[in-house]
Amino acid sequence: MNDLANASMTASSNSHRLDFNTPALQRKRRIRALKDRLARWCVSIGGLAVLGAITLIFFYLAHVVLPMFQGAEMTARKPQPAAWLAEAGEPLLLAIEEQNQVAMRLSRNGQVQFFDVKSAAPLNRIELPIPQGAQVASVGQDVPGSNRVVLGLSNGQALVFRHIYKVTYPDNKKTISPQIEYPYGETPIVLDPNGNALDHVAISESSSGPMLAGSTGSEVHLISLSREENLLTGEVNLEEERIALPQIADPIKQLLIDPRQLWLYVFNGRATADVFDLRKRVLNGRYTLLQDPQAEVSSVSALLGGISLMVGDSKGGIQQWFMVRDANGKAELKNIRGFQLGNAAISQIVPEERRKGFIALDTAGKLGIFHSTAHRTLLTEPVAEGAAIAALSPRANRLVVESKGQLQRFLVDNPHPEISWSALWGKVWYESYDEPKYVWQSTAANSDFEPKLSLSPLAFGTLKAAFYAMLLAAPLAIAAAIYTAYFMAPAMRRKVKPVIELMEALPTVILGFFAGLFLAPYVENHLPGIFSLLLLTPLGILLAGYVWSRLPESVRLRVPDGWEAALLIPVVLAVGWFALGMSGHVENWLFDGNMRLWLSNDLGIPFDQRNALVVGLAMGFAVIPNIYSIAEDAVFSVPKSLTFGSLALGATPWQTLTRVVILTASPGIFSALMIGMGRAVGETMIVLMATGNTPIMEANIFEGLRTLAANVAVEMPESEVGSTHYRVLFLAALVLLLFTFVMNTLAELIRQRLRGKYASL
Repeated sequence: MNDLANASMTASSNSHRLDFNTPALQRKRRIRALKDRLARWCVSIGGLAVLGAITLIFFYLAHVVLPMFQGAEMTARKPQPAAWLAEAGEPLLLAIEEQNQVAMRLSRNGQVQFFDVKSAAPLNRIELPIPQGAQVASVGQDVPGSNRVVLGLSNGQALVFRHIYKVTYPDNKKTISPQIEYPYGETPIVLDPNGNALDHVAISESSSGPMLAGSTGSEVHLISLSREENLLTGEVNLEEERIALPQIADPIKQLLIDPRQLWLYVFNGRATADVFDLRKRVLNGRYTLLQDPQAEVSSVSALLGGISLMVGDSKGGIQQWFMVRDANGKAELKNIRGFQLGNAAISQIVPEERRKGFIALDTAGKLGIFHSTAHRTLLTEPVAEGAAIAALSPRANRLVVESKGQLQRFLVDNPHPEISWSALWGKVWYESYDEPKYVWQSTAANSDFEPKLSLSPLAFGTLKAAFYAMLLAAPLAIAAAIYTAYFMAPAMRRKVKPVIELMEALPTVILGFFAGLFLAPYVENHLPGIFSLLLLTPLGILLAGYVWSRLPESVRLRVPDGWEAALLIPVVLAVGWFALGMSGHVENWLFDGNMRLWLSNDLGIPFDQRNALVVGLAMGFAVIPNIYSIAEDAVFSVPKSLTFGSLALGATPWQTLTRVVILTASPGIFSALMIGMGRAVGETMIVLMATGNTPIMEANIFEGLRTLAANVAVEMPESEVGSTHYRVLFLAALVLLLFTFVMNTLAELIRQRLRGKYASL
């Protein structure tokens, strides 16, 4: 009987069993598997595409940036025969014109020979109007690019001329015609009334007129000229004023006049420089240029602008000097930095006409290419055997060297000498500055500008803006996220969270516009109220909570559980109204009616209207939704079983929050903070419109800043493609990318460690 019953039951169950191998179900499973594979492939391809795009961006930025750190290159061209050199006399000066087609050679016999740079063929020879019986004893040049030359003659006179190059297009063919002009007439100017030979000469022309200096032995002759030209006849009249200077004991080696005609530099003795103040016409000071007693000064030249003096010595060293103010405000000649070419004496220093670079040539025929601001040696290479004389083109891309009666041409490739690690990230002592500083100043109105391309103030400004923004946003966003996810009623949470997340939809350009035009002046006019608001708001909330806890239970129970936060809305509004309303009275009572002047005058704290405080308020408002949304999801995603289990074991809600919920959600909270930090670091429009864009390194909350992102946005449209400025902006973008990459990598490592540590809860 039992067997029959079991058999009947088995048959009945088999008749009602579902068949999962029907064709329809098999087709459905195949379609689902196909969708899974397609989704997996799409996600994988999308992720790899994102990684590939980021990698390509990185390599593109590196491709643009790396050429800045390459040195100079010099390519020798085949020497051209120049038979005319045998009769040209000893060379005193070589120069190349703008188009690199015509060169000028000045010889000691008073002849100027123009020749073709490429073929070395002579073009035309000009005899300078040197008086009968006189010879050229010395030569001097004005600032680089002026083409103004002064010759010191053996009879105590000086002849000034300029070599100019007129460009014409006869028959649509470009023709360069070299010429010589005499700005002060063809009659030489008497420097030494006694007729002694001028061993050294110098010239400087400013808006007030030219100034000439010459030396005979240890005596300096200095005259100031005023030039008047008759517009009808073209006759030039010169009025001379002789300037008496104190006597110098040692024989003079070289003279230089400051282009502003403020200083006269007299290099004398072994390694001494006497600096004369031309306004007061007194000796400013005597300075020892070399510390090595075995070395002596062998060559001196002024860089572009005439502020820096490059002093070469007999042991191959080159020192940069310029005038600075000491702690007492007195100007003194200061040694800034040094270079080393080789072991032979420096015979010639040729400055570039458009940058703060220079070339140096020693008596062994070795040539070096340097840049002063970057403190960079770009190339050292022998170009001749023994003594030589060199000329560098205005564009610094051609070099002509004469040695042993032969002309040698070189192509120079030196596009970015201004860049070095120290120039980008270290303190640099710039011309006319009293001390080394971090400075970003990429452009200026004058042509002899010294570019200041330090990224340090920009990186500092980026971190400063992010710090003050996170200082406001992080506590508010995290606290709000924890309260919303853990304490707030679900119905209220469904209303509050979308509203806060909607803040993220506000365009940052609108926030920046609002911060720059309204918030910045409002904060300036209500400083006491703003700080009172920041202090009184948490105190008001705590006081309101204390009062609420002391109310009768019958009153407190009328508010549904989780809706208590709504009671804080009138509290916050009342505190804000009170703090801002009392701002003017507090300012009158404590700060004499003007807190800004009190900060500046009494505390010595500079105040800018668009400052880091405004950025912190505006950018903190923009960052709060990012941090809040991610942190709130992390806290809300903590399993309820952990919360209920903790409460069931006797823990209070606060203990459960601090010891269970926050620890479990800590990876998500940390990710929220890192994403908010990344948003603050990369923000552009708010800091662009609300900071004043002042690239300074000051932690003062009342001063402005400039960030890397804002700097790229401002200056990239104005930069020349391929220029040093252009590539430095790409370097700023690369620094931002690397900073974000490193920060996100560290954040992920820390998040994974937190997840592993608290996963067992």
